[in-house]
Amino acid sequence: MKKFFETTNLEKVFEYRSVFPPVATDLVPLSEITGRVLAVDIVADGNLPDFARATMDGYAVQAASTYGASEGSPAYLVVKGTVAMGESPRFSICPGEAAKISTGGMLPSGTDSVVMIEHTETIDDSTIEVYRSVAPGQHQIEKGEDFKKGETILSTGQRLRPQETGLLAAFGIERVKVFQRPVIGIISTGDEVIPIDESPKAGQIRDINTYTLSSFVKEAGGVPVVFDIVGDDFDSLLDKCTQALVHTDMALISGGSSVGSRDFTIEVFSSLPDATILFHGIPISPGKPTILADVRHKPFWGLPGHVVSAMIVFTVIVRPFIDRISGLSPQRLSKFRLPATLTRNISSAQGRIDYIRVRLNERNGILWAEPILGKSGLINTMVKADGLIEIGIHTEGLNEGAAVEIIPI
Repeated sequence: MKKFFETTNLEKVFEYRSVFPPVATDLVPLSEITGRVLAVDIVADGNLPDFARATMDGYAVQAASTYGASEGSPAYLVVKGTVAMGESPRFSICPGEAAKISTGGMLPSGTDSVVMIEHTETIDDSTIEVYRSVAPGQHQIEKGEDFKKGETILSTGQRLRPQETGLLAAFGIERVKVFQRPVIGIISTGDEVIPIDESPKAGQIRDINTYTLSSFVKEAGGVPVVFDIVGDDFDSLLDKCTQALVHTDMALISGGSSVGSRDFTIEVFSSLPDATILFHGIPISPGKPTILADVRHKPFWGLPGHVVSAMIVFTVIVRPFIDRISGLSPQRLSKFRLPATLTRNISSAQGRIDYIRVRLNERNGILWAEPILGKSGLINTMVKADGLIEIGIHTEGLNEGAAVEIIPI
């Protein structure tokens, strides 16, 4: 009879992230970097902007020339010229003078602010009235105010969003060194598991985990590689895991992680070259019979076969490891939580961490977390859920009105 597993506390579980190195890097065109993880620091090779520019249509002026201006007592300024877009003005502005300028135009020498065109009136071709005073620096951006030359504008280990893409474009950076997307192998196991295009017979279930785990991997920035369904057979599972070792950066095996007579995952992992079982069992519900092996410095996971358990283990445990091998810096690992208030009492058993599915509702400016009732293996509890709340290992439950943190799903 197989020995029942002993659980490893989550603090120790997450320490194992450091065992696994990030994936390799690529030099990628700027148009393809969204969602990728930056592999180098980016340092500004110039100022942004590299000239003082207007942020409003109006007139570039010396702010002191407008002090005290009002509708009843306007300031009169002489229009010395117009700033053409994309050109450097060839004149400067003295007290009592102004230059017509458009948003984004370069401020002439001598100016320190812009009067909005709505606050002016044209008297003739060379004179305007100003009805509102401006302060130095108003309606303009100084040279280097956004980023200064030599400043680190982006750091290694951050995921690149559209706004970072725009920043890189502003500096004329055409190609960026990023980490590769980690390739994650997915293997569903079990004699009862069949492809989704087949009709289940008595005792059979369609292969749900392949699709849910693939979707989770894509959301995490990885590339899922699906292997064929494997029955409860040691040699077949060993063959698929051997293939995964060659072709992927991580492998997720769903099913076979418990201690039944047909559960071969732990034995298969132990048979792989240079393999070390890091843990078998974690104190969470659902998801206790989870396995992690280090196989040639690649994480191989044995996940529960039940779809809800597999999804929760992925969200809480596996995702931070994908973030790690993706190259995300420790400060940027997935830690985003939403504060909410619990709508009802919920119980929990001491000695384990319970993850409760909740639906979120906002009422009177308060975000409420409503526990979703149902047996732990029912997929509808995940479909209805907006997130999970964690009940600590030494907590018997939570009371209605308790402040909770939501793990979005």
